[in-house]
Parts: sequence; structure tokens; C-alpha cells
Amino acid sequence: MKQEQNSDSHGRAFVTFILTRCQQDRGEAARLRRADNPATEYQSWETLAAFHIDIDKPWLRLPFTTVAAALARAKVEQNGSSGIGQALAGCYEKGNDSDQAKARLRRLLACDSVEEVCRILRPVLSLIDSRDHHSLDYARLLDQLLKFRWDAQTIKARWAQDFYRRTVAEVQP
Repeated sequence: MKQEQNSDSHGRAFVTFILTRCQQDRGEAARLRRADNPATEYQSWETLAAFHIDIDKPWLRLPFTTVAAALARAKVEQNGSSGIGQALAGCYEKGNDSDQAKARLRRLLACDSVEEVCRILRPVLSLIDSRDHHSLDYARLLDQLLKFRWDAQTIKARWAQDFYRRTVAEVQP
């Protein structure tokens, strides 16, 4: 339990760190927007090193670069509250009944490694950003990506639960 709390606070601390740096330095924000591209990822390493991330280990580095790039592109001022499943469903008019949304979720749930899930998340996060009506909880997503290597099934189950969850207002006529 205590380990989970430490991990959760690590995600929040990183999101706050990135948001602050993006607001203070536009050049750094521009470099972070390219952090999830393998060809330009190295431009974000200075920022990751400043947060004491071991950039030698891809299973550690890639979750941070994925979330940092998404934060820099979204230009948000604070962390949101929606899980990745809810945000994905919210991108489509039919929500979680949309075939396209279900296909994207299934692709995400089929991932076997942190490296693969980070690669698949890139267009999903761009889609969520382009629809601009959901505030994604980037800290929670980062915490889940950091745990994915050891507990992938639990993380995938949470994403699916979040995707299919309906609010009380949606269920009542």
C-alpha cells in the first residue's frame, strides 16, 4: 500500500514538474513535444535527467517521455481527472458503443510490453488532445505505465473498466 502511494505521488510530482517547466520555457516545451518520437526523443533527456530518471532503461524512460510529450502538446495548465478509458470513449459520439473506440481500446489491451503500450498510446493521446473536451489524468496514466511491466493485467483491467464505466446520468432515462 505504501509503495503504491509513493508511486502515485511520483506521477503527480512529474506532471507538476513538466507543467511548470513548459510554462517557464517555450523552447523546452517544444523539445518535450517531440519526446515520444524515437528519432527526436533524445531532446527530452536533459529534462528527464533533471527529474532523476534513469534514461538507460527504456521501461522507465518511455512512460515519462510519452506523458511529457502529451502534456507539452496538450498545453494544459493542470492535471485532469479522466482515466485513459473514459477519455478514449469521450472522443467518439457514441462513446463506449463506438466500434472505432472499441477497436482502439482492444489494441491498447493487446499490448504485452511497456515499449509497445507507449507506442500505441501516442496516437491515442493525440486523438484525445484533438477532441479537446476531456481532461486526462496524466499523473494516473504515468503511474499505470510505470506499473505496467509488473502488473499489466491489472492495469489493462482498470483501463477497460474505465472505458465501459457509465455515469449515473448516462444510465438513467
